[in-house]
Amino acid sequence: MTTPADDRLTCTDEVCVTCSDTAVVVRVVRLLDDDLALVDTGSGHEEISVALVDPACLRPGAELLVHAKEAIGVPR
Repeated sequence: MTTPADDRLTCTDEVCVTCSDTAVVVRVVRLLDDDLALVDTGSGHEEISVALVDPACLRPGAELLVHAKEAIGVPR
């Protein structure tokens, strides 16, 4: 038996409504405290977490691959 809460956790379309299953490339504008960075998304600036990325890759101008406001890697 499922409850309404269970239905919210299930993706029924080809992509997840919550995160679109998409990662995007952004450019670091400024590093912030607490493993955060201000990035340029191409349509504005956003704060993201950079906790999972190697600190050696983090500098203004660097490109990062971001999913759900979390940097998950560096594009090749």
